[in-house]
Amino acid sequence: MTENAFEAIPGTPGSRLLLLCDHASNALPAGGLGLDPALLATHIAHDIGAAVVTRTLAAAYGAPAFLGAWSRLLIDLNRGADDPTIVMKLSDGSIIPGNAAADAAEVARRIAGFHTPYHAAIAAALNGMASDAVVISIHSFTPAWKGRPRPWEVGVLYDRDRRLADPLMRRLSEAGFTVGDNEPYSGALEGDTLYQHGTLRGLPHALIEIRQDLIASDEMAQAFAMRLMPILDAALSDTHN
Repeated sequence: MTENAFEAIPGTPGSRLLLLCDHASNALPAGGLGLDPALLATHIAHDIGAAVVTRTLAAAYGAPAFLGAWSRLLIDLNRGADDPTIVMKLSDGSIIPGNAAADAAEVARRIAGFHTPYHAAIAAALNGMASDAVVISIHSFTPAWKGRPRPWEVGVLYDRDRRLADPLMRRLSEAGFTVGDNEPYSGALEGDTLYQHGTLRGLPHALIEIRQDLIASDEMAQAFAMRLMPILDAALSDTHN
C-alpha cells in the first residue's frame, strides 16, 4: 500500500455521514507526467475547490472523510478498476505524456498503490458505521464546456437510487440554486465510487457537483460549504422521514 494514497479525516464516532472527494488533489510524482506545470492548476488535474468544501463539511459535521491525495491524471479514483479511462492518455485536448506509454503492468501498479487502498479504506469505514449511513461525494465542474456556458450552479448526480438525490435537488432549488438533475454529467457509471460504496451496499448516496467559479478560492469554498450545510440537513431529514 502507498502510505499517502489518500487523506483520511477520522470524524466523530457515531457519525452517519461519510464524505468523499475523489479528485481532491493535483499532486503528481516527480516529473509531473511530462505535463506543462500550468495545466496542474486546471480542471484536468483536480476538482478545483472540492477539497476545501469537503474538509469544511467534515469539520462542521464531525464526519469522517476520505480525499484522494494524487491527481486524477495519475489514476482516477472515481472509476472501476477495470475501466479503460482509469489512466487517461488524453484529457480535455491535452496529451498526458507520462500516461501515453502506460502499459497494463503500469496501470496495475497504480491501481495497487493508489486506487485499491483508497477504496479499501472507504469500505472499512462503512463497515464500522451504522446501517443508516449516508455517502456524499463532492466534485466540481467548469463554468463552460467547449465555449458553451453551463447554466447549473450545482448538479446532483445519481444512478438508480434517488432517495437522497431527489430531496437534495428540491432543497437546493428552494435555496435559490440553479440545479442540474444528473447534470453536467450522468451519475450512472457502473463501477464508480458511489456505485461501489452506495449502490452495492444499498446506502443512500449522492454526488454533488459544484460550479468552480462559486468555490474558486478557499474563502469562497468554505462559505459555500456552510451555505450547503443546512440544505444537506434538510435533505437528510427528508431521506429518513
